[in-house]
Amino acid sequence: MKYISTRGESKELGFEEALLRGLAPDGGLYVPSEWPSIDFTKLKNQFYWESAAEILQPFFGDFIDKKELNILTKKAYKSFNTENMTPLIQLDDNKYLLELFHGPTLAFKDFAMLLLAELFDLSLKKRNKNITIIGATSGDTGSAAIEAFKNSKNVNVFIFFPKDRVSEIQKKQMTTTGGDRVFPIEINGTFDDCQNIVKALFNDSSFNNEVSLGAINSINWGRIAAQIVYYFTSFKLLENGPISYSVPTGNFGDILAGWVAKKIGLPINNLLIATNENDILARTLKSGIYSIDKAKATMSPSMDIQISSNFERLLFEAYGRDSSKIKSLMSNLKDNKEFTIDDYALDFIKKDFHAKSISEEDTTSCISDVYKKTGYVLDPHTAVGYAASNSLPSEGSIITLGTAHPAKFPTAVKKSLGTVPEMPDRLKKVMNGDERFSEMNIDLEKIKDFIRSNIV
Repeated sequence: MKYISTRGESKELGFEEALLRGLAPDGGLYVPSEWPSIDFTKLKNQFYWESAAEILQPFFGDFIDKKELNILTKKAYKSFNTENMTPLIQLDDNKYLLELFHGPTLAFKDFAMLLLAELFDLSLKKRNKNITIIGATSGDTGSAAIEAFKNSKNVNVFIFFPKDRVSEIQKKQMTTTGGDRVFPIEINGTFDDCQNIVKALFNDSSFNNEVSLGAINSINWGRIAAQIVYYFTSFKLLENGPISYSVPTGNFGDILAGWVAKKIGLPINNLLIATNENDILARTLKSGIYSIDKAKATMSPSMDIQISSNFERLLFEAYGRDSSKIKSLMSNLKDNKEFTIDDYALDFIKKDFHAKSISEEDTTSCISDVYKKTGYVLDPHTAVGYAASNSLPSEGSIITLGTAHPAKFPTAVKKSLGTVPEMPDRLKKVMNGDERFSEMNIDLEKIKDFIRSNIV
């Protein structure tokens, strides 16, 4: 399997090189040069890690063989606290919740990050090389990355998170791990500011080469690939007619993985982009205009995003893989903070996607209503997805991705239910830990100096 850039000016790479680079030198995102085909009907009922190896082998094949990948996926997922890693909970006649929060940081990001860490370690040990990983987080990506890489001997990790825009628990999960090569950095700005810092550092080729940058945000194709798996495994659990997915969406990575699953063989009916009041994607599908607004702070902070980086990968497909079109759109976004999607490309997107924005009030009501009817407690991000699912056509089953444990967002749950959810032992330990992090303004030169002075 080879990988190409969405902007067409970087050379074709194998999976290992695309993994280590993260972002292409031309500023684009790597995608497979061609899509494999997977017959989901031939997938066996097996352990999740076995399914992961089978589904991911076509994407990783030039880097790791099937037997070795089985060993690696089993190792990656050993820290999940349940044998059934992705329980499917029925909440209504045709509505289900896929719990993706049984990993070490109690969020869906663990599925991708734990696997990514193993892939990085395998490559770096083979090459006897160190790498500096940088990432931006609106909450869960950072804690999952730090947890996954904290014991790595070949990786330095610098995670940028926005001041006062993550929950206290999310912050503690990043700042109390004690890893010698881990550096959480609180940025005086928004998530989009943090994401722009990451892109600017990658685009500085001199600095990039100096410190050997790698990416763990969902701009890294390895992240997207890992998330494809639970679409297949959850689909296999039902297989009783049309199945649609409602996905709480910020950076567009998780739902893009669903689109890839459909592209390579899973007969998904609809994919619903569920956003909070930061509704750039819902507005885009309605108007055809992708226009950046100011990010609002909401009770679902991991979705408080205005620049959905992975949308570029979908646009690349919608424009028939015409990289010149993507370069033009991204240039307009940089210069004018918006671009307009051609009708034929918008039609391509709407063929597979619906979109719905959920208000703060409706998020609170959803948490309350579901609890009254079922006794189940939703976290605010999952509540956005579940509330949005009401807008989908009623035929078939609807699976909402449960992206985080409700105990990670006690303030939002208390506002909705009047009580806070019980805190798992893993979180109790985190909350009692000593914090270590740095505070910085949006100053690229000072950030570069900080990275230089702390890499091992």
